[in-house]
Amino acid sequence: MAAAAGKARVVVVGGGVAGSLLAKTMQGHADVVLVDPKEYQEIPWAELRSMVEPSFAERSLIYHKDYLTEATIVTSSAVNITNDAVLTADGQSLPYDYLVIATGHALTSPGSRAERIKEFQRDNGKIESSDSVLIIGGGPTGVELAGEIVVDYPDKKVTLIHRGPRLLEFIGDKASKKTLDWLTSKKVDVLLQQSVDLGSLSDNEKVYKTSGGETITADCHFVCIGKPLSSSWLHDTILKESLDNKGRVMVEKDLRVKGYNNVFAIGDITDIPEIKQGYLAQKHALLVAKNLKLLIKGSPNTKLATYSTGYPLALVSLGRNEGVAQLPFLTLSGCLPGKIKSRDLFIGKTRKQMGLNG
Repeated sequence: MAAAAGKARVVVVGGGVAGSLLAKTMQGHADVVLVDPKEYQEIPWAELRSMVEPSFAERSLIYHKDYLTEATIVTSSAVNITNDAVLTADGQSLPYDYLVIATGHALTSPGSRAERIKEFQRDNGKIESSDSVLIIGGGPTGVELAGEIVVDYPDKKVTLIHRGPRLLEFIGDKASKKTLDWLTSKKVDVLLQQSVDLGSLSDNEKVYKTSGGETITADCHFVCIGKPLSSSWLHDTILKESLDNKGRVMVEKDLRVKGYNNVFAIGDITDIPEIKQGYLAQKHALLVAKNLKLLIKGSPNTKLATYSTGYPLALVSLGRNEGVAQLPFLTLSGCLPGKIKSRDLFIGKTRKQMGLNG
């Protein structure tokens, strides 16, 4: 694959919210190649709404080809990196002048958009046909799924089990407490400091034993625990020395990978000490796009923009109209945070950012 005459070749590995925004921002300024095993970008914070309303996914699953009109899309996984090329699972060697790693967390989503919509329809069928639902994990995914189910299906019995001492441990105590109060007001049974043996789960099982000796009866279950980083593939590449002991890519303040002048990393895969959130991954993408444009123009490294972490903000949806927000010096719950996020889940805003109709 020859680079466009006179243009720098930028290869972006990973088509999540960070990689796709970076590729979109750089097309026209460079010869951009996006490597992603999926044919679409998924807006991840819409996943749980799509489980109760599968048609919502029509707006949150965006074909890469719809926004990358001037870039090359390689629908495959990267398997190795050399000093001048990315090697893919389907046998391609993609030369680069600049490389951006944006593989985030390991996902098991299908490569086809139509198949992903079918997954949401299957999950929705599972919820609709059940009188009781068990949710395993009390982080943002588990909490938001519980919120979506109890608002759309108020007659269903929902139990949420979490191994930690409080829900949403990534944010402050006050926001956790407001979330717990909201869920219990909707008759969700919340069991803290308990777990279920994931190895013993099956779709036919209706009775679940907890680590605390309790028995839960539920018609179906959803596992909502953290996914591992998608960095294991980097262990056999030139970047193996740039990973920390948790498998995260170590970056400098300008988001270049430590020890490399022309390789950047963005999003959840970096070792930046902050909560891993989509809007921060998008900030990384825009900063690296700015730095790539500077480097392509021949600017010295001293001119590169640097990233600084801010106060941890969080917005957690609780169904369609309410939410919990942790802001600097203030924690809010109810309809105001709901207005900000819960109605549209920023889908219109994100689509516009990608140059599409909201």
